[in-house]
Amino acid sequence: MATRVPVSLACTACGARNYKTTRAHRPGVQALELKKYCKVCKTHTIHRETK
Repeated sequence: MATRVPVSLACTACGARNYKTTRAHRPGVQALELKKYCKVCKTHTIHRETK
């Protein structure tokens, strides 16, 4: 069973960390990328996983 690890999602445009979520911890998996709304940029941008 894979364990869930907490991650923050940061906007690629401005770098603001707007969202927190969890994902399965598996070796060799790419970083999570989602298109989310950034309240700083006031637009939908790609948010990438950070620690």
